[in-house]
Amino acid sequence: MRILASILIVATAGLALAGGVAYFTQREGIVQRIDERLLAQVEAARVVANGISGAEVGAAPTTPAEAPATTREALRAVLASVVPGRGEGAVGLVNGKVAYIPGVPMEIHLEESPEFIAQVAEESVDGQVRLGTSVSSALGYLRYVSVPVLVAEDPEFGVLVVAVDVRARLADLDAAFRTYTLVAVGALAVMALVGWFVAGRLLSPLRRVREAASRITAADISERIPVTGRDDVSEVARTLNDMLDRIDGSNRAQKRLLDDVRHELKTPITIVRGHLELLDPADPADVAAARDVAIDELDRMADLVDAIGSLAESASGASLRREPVDVDDLTADVFAKASVLSGHSWRLAESAGGVALLDPARITQAWLQLVDNAAKYSPAGSEVRLGSSRRDGAVEFWVEDEGDGIPPGAEERIFERFGRVDAGRGIAGSGLGLPIVKAIAEGHGGRVSLGSSSAGSRFAIVVPLPSDDVIPPDAAADGMAGSTVEGAS
Repeated sequence: MRILASILIVATAGLALAGGVAYFTQREGIVQRIDERLLAQVEAARVVANGISGAEVGAAPTTPAEAPATTREALRAVLASVVPGRGEGAVGLVNGKVAYIPGVPMEIHLEESPEFIAQVAEESVDGQVRLGTSVSSALGYLRYVSVPVLVAEDPEFGVLVVAVDVRARLADLDAAFRTYTLVAVGALAVMALVGWFVAGRLLSPLRRVREAASRITAADISERIPVTGRDDVSEVARTLNDMLDRIDGSNRAQKRLLDDVRHELKTPITIVRGHLELLDPADPADVAAARDVAIDELDRMADLVDAIGSLAESASGASLRREPVDVDDLTADVFAKASVLSGHSWRLAESAGGVALLDPARITQAWLQLVDNAAKYSPAGSEVRLGSSRRDGAVEFWVEDEGDGIPPGAEERIFERFGRVDAGRGIAGSGLGLPIVKAIAEGHGGRVSLGSSSAGSRFAIVVPLPSDDVIPPDAAADGMAGSTVEGAS
């Protein structure tokens, strides 16, 4: 209603302004043409009056060269030349009284208004031609000219009066303006009707948004807003649906995390409780064994809590501290840390070189997690290769092993929280290692790639570069001088 009212107010003001300007412009033109016609009557009367010996119109009496005519004769001749047109009237006054009227039909009879005759007679005593306006109940709105007619040596004072009814001349314009007003009112009515339906259609998604929002609760956010059309309001509804999808996904992820944490914590709690219930306080060996089990399970729970915290920080991306890092140095540091792990043959296969903007501590954490996974799931004594390389505008930090590979269909599961390929293989772990690696990679705007077969697996942390070229080492030498790469020294 407010939108429609605003549109109609602006449209009404525009139509009124346009119509008003057009009307008054035309009106002024009509009034100007009326004045021109009245002044033309003065010139015509002067010509006629000068044809009578010794008579002048609008001038002081003169001494004729021969016997002059009378004022009445001059006035009668002038009045006989006046042919009143539409909405016009004329009258001849002698000594302030009506003496003559034209012998043709007139639409205005000036002689019927004594007030008008008295007004003109009073204004004409100075013998000057006068163009004036009169508004009365009897004659209406008149525009008139009064012309004194004087003859030398004739004491009588004659006045020719020609008047035009302005309202009669404006009748056509007024009729056109009334038609314009009716058309404008009709146009506004059509605008209101069309605007009502159009505004209702455009705003219907907002109503659906409000109705859907009123039905959405913290316990159930499955409600979605139906979207039809491609206008801006429909785009708002689509955006809100996308937001609800993200919130719903986040809620499901949180619920899944809580369920997984509850499941993971239930086992150590059950173990500790079982040992405590079967504990023989009088048996020192039994007490010591129960103590060792409790400490071991509590340490495992602490590691799990730390892993959950690390996953949350990595997923947010807010804890990343990017800085220029020499890829060769970072690769060498990670290899040095990995090579001390026993049971495998470690080989540095490749180093990308150059400088990249990243968080060295987080990348080192994720890379070593991949190294730890390769060590756990590779046969004892097998070779594990790691390195860094450039590919498609990104830097890859990768690890290759010679294990059994990832079973088909399990590629997605291993990156889920507490997801394991085979929980029965007896390999300890929280199931949060690869999800943390994935979160760190995504925090850098990258991803984790996986290639696996029965001959082994290749995991890589892919970090995109701001351009196709790695920053040359000397370009960041000044910024790195005197600093130590966190987690890689």
